[in-house]
Amino acid sequence: SSRSRQSRQLQNGEVIEAVTLFEVVSMGKRAMQSVVDDWIEAYKKDRDVALLDLINFFIQCSGCQGMVTAEMFQSLQNCEVMHKMTEKFDEGSEDYPLIKPGSYWKKFRTNFCEFTAVLVQQCQCSILYDSYLMDTIISLLTGLADSMVRAFRHTSTLAALKLLTALVNLNINLEVSKDNLERLYEVEKKRIVGKKINSRLDQLERKKREYEQKSLEVENMMNAIFKGTFLPRYRDIIPEIRAICIEEMGNWMRIYPDTFLNDSYLKYLGWMLYDKHPEVRLKCLQALQGIYSQKEVVCKMDLFTSRFKVTNIIYFVKQCLTYRNCDDALSSEDCENLYQFVYSTHRPLAVAAGELLYKRLIIQEIETESFTKTNGKQELITSQLKTLIVFFLESELHNHVTYLVDSLWDWAMSLLKDWECMTALLLEDAREYEKALSDVQESALIEIILATVRQAVEGPPTGRGGIRKILSTKEKKIQMEDCAKITEHFIVVLPQLLAKYSLETEKVTNLLQISQYFDLERYNTGSFNKNIDALLREVKAIVLIHSNTNILETCSRIYSILSREELTIHNQVAFARTELANELVEKLDHLLSIFWHKIWAYVLFLSGLCSAHDLTKWNLYDKMYKLLVSDSEQRPLPIQAYNDFEDIIKETLSRTRHNNKIQSARTLILCLQQLFQKHVESQGDGSSSSNSLDSSSTSFNNIKELARRFSLTFGWDQVKSRESVAMIHKYVPATCCPVVFCLKDVHVVNILSVSISSLLLLKGKVLNLPSKGQLEWKGSAYLLT
Repeated sequence: SSRSRQSRQLQNGEVIEAVTLFEVVSMGKRAMQSVVDDWIEAYKKDRDVALLDLINFFIQCSGCQGMVTAEMFQSLQNCEVMHKMTEKFDEGSEDYPLIKPGSYWKKFRTNFCEFTAVLVQQCQCSILYDSYLMDTIISLLTGLADSMVRAFRHTSTLAALKLLTALVNLNINLEVSKDNLERLYEVEKKRIVGKKINSRLDQLERKKREYEQKSLEVENMMNAIFKGTFLPRYRDIIPEIRAICIEEMGNWMRIYPDTFLNDSYLKYLGWMLYDKHPEVRLKCLQALQGIYSQKEVVCKMDLFTSRFKVTNIIYFVKQCLTYRNCDDALSSEDCENLYQFVYSTHRPLAVAAGELLYKRLIIQEIETESFTKTNGKQELITSQLKTLIVFFLESELHNHVTYLVDSLWDWAMSLLKDWECMTALLLEDAREYEKALSDVQESALIEIILATVRQAVEGPPTGRGGIRKILSTKEKKIQMEDCAKITEHFIVVLPQLLAKYSLETEKVTNLLQISQYFDLERYNTGSFNKNIDALLREVKAIVLIHSNTNILETCSRIYSILSREELTIHNQVAFARTELANELVEKLDHLLSIFWHKIWAYVLFLSGLCSAHDLTKWNLYDKMYKLLVSDSEQRPLPIQAYNDFEDIIKETLSRTRHNNKIQSARTLILCLQQLFQKHVESQGDGSSSSNSLDSSSTSFNNIKELARRFSLTFGWDQVKSRESVAMIHKYVPATCCPVVFCLKDVHVVNILSVSISSLLLLKGKVLNLPSKGQLEWKGSAYLLT
């Protein structure tokens, strides 16, 4: 019975008030098939009342509070009904059931789609073909889909396209039944002709015509929905509506390729690949993924593939999936362009490109090569590594080797973790020239080795992994096993590699970094002492050979890491480090002694020669002057270095004030006193009395200006700087009387007056002075009274 007009009485006599079809579906407490069956029963009793209930269901699902009455349903056209419902729609509310947040409304959307599918499924044996039900529903949904109200368009589009999907499934079942009936008809036809047989053939013939008629009616319904809803709405202004259209079309092509998988429908997917909204483009790619994953239908995609195949990130996934099931769809040039996406910062894209690179280039190019039976696996891996090296070098993106390794990690992990084969390729002396690696290839292989070691220990590189995820127990176990494998192998091989490439800066720099990823706890077993000695010997030899800053800093880090106190080998490493330092210091002392000895000897030679000969043209004065003033405090500063020197002084003042404000203040007053003393001495008589010093001189004003600038360095916050300012006025060197402001001359007070204003604001609390004081001359000094 109709849910909106009848009640139901339970066995205990309790009567439950009837609810609308919308409430039944939205609550989802009953099985959808049961809900639809009850509605079908109501339709068979009174189709107008039941249809009115269904119409109001779609109206309410759109969020409209209006109701279509029986009078409106009988007397008004669809467009007039839609106009009245639009007038009753609450335009101030932007929410409607399909877009409301929360699990309740998410479940409602699922129930809504399920109701539409079950409605077709349950009606297929009875009222679906009565030329009234489906015509009314399709007309209603098509009208709502043309509404100016977004909620009507969105809800009706979803309902109509889900209805079309259900009709597609129904038509597939009809075709299957028709094919089965066709085969049964042929079997019956071959039997002996008789009266019963003829009756059976007539029955099968009628059934066949019935299926054909039903299939034709379903196709007409499908065409009506496609033309009335899909075509106007697949370019709707709302991206969610466009996404629904593309998603459902992908489903039709996947489940019913005989009808939908042709260029007439594929063109819509191709056009929407250019949609400005990412969700719509994603739905296109997902639809194409479902199509290309079916190898039996790929042959129908030739025209589409050739027309819409461009080297663009948007189509990348489509082309990779094309390759999986259709080897000839991508040309070598297409693949070369796609390979470069392994260097993309977007990891899913790069990993997909890594799959294509591994399966198309690294594996396929060596499948046809012949290998010996004895070392077949070794030769196979070596060939794959060489192919990878060639690709890396041809890419000319040597700074991005970590991205290349990360892109291939999921597909070529066994190859990238085969450090035994990689190092063997570096250490072996190939007898045949064509099997040997060139110098550039060796450098590339060492870079790849370092990147694979880093990947195994740390995971994806910076900029690729996003937020660092917490490793699972299994992932942690794999990481620990990789660290152990790296340590066990490279602690033996690394000294050999360092010895071989000790003179090559780039290779040594990369090789040295491998030791930073060792599992140092394994050194506590005591079984690696000999290998540690070998490693330390090579590191020491490299330090003594190279002057490259990166190499020396890396060697220093190695000593620091291996000499940690929790390791049993730290004494062994510390001894080696001390031995190296002693040797370097001894060499430095020796070179310095030789240097000064040679300098002195040649100066003596020249002085002897100069006594009897004119050596002016050799400009010896300038050369000797540089040597003589190298340690002199009076060496003049070049004008071009003034700015840099000022920055150094400024930074020095800032750092000293940050470390110790009191000492910084003392340093400033000492500087002022020294300048003042020089000013006094420059007056000639060495006196600093008020009568003899010229306070208007440039030198005195410069000192005063410097004092003012010093005061500015304390900032505007007088509370924070009061101790420092007070120290300037309290601190008096031993040359003066150790009494506050008992200075020998008023000129010193004049210099300090530039900061006295900020000091007086402290009201004498810091200096323990009265808030209002005056300087009074007391014979030979000024006192604050």
